[in-house]
Amino acid sequence: MYRVSEGVRSTHGQDGAIVLDVRQGQMFNLNLVGSRILELLETGATESAIVDEISQKFEVSRDIAESDLGEFIESLKQHRLVEDSGPNG
Repeated sequence: MYRVSEGVRSTHGQDGAIVLDVRQGQMFNLNLVGSRILELLETGATESAIVDEISQKFEVSRDIAESDLGEFIESLKQHRLVEDSGPNG
C-alpha cells in the first residue's frame, strides 16, 4: 500500500488536480484519472480497489487500469509524492 507523502497538498477539480510538494517546492498537474487515483490513495484505498474503480469509471479493461496504475505510482514515487506504507498500512 502507498500513502501520500506528508508535504503534499492537492486540489481537485473537474479537469484534474494541482499537486504541490511543499518540501521540494514543486507543483504538478494531474489529469482526471491521476486526480482520482491520488484521491483514492489519500483515503487509504488498496491498489486493487483503485484498479476496480478506474476500470469502471473510465471504462477501460482491468489489465490496462492495473498497468497504468503501476506506472503512475512509480512516477509518484520518483517525485517523492507517495511513500510505501508497508503491508500493514
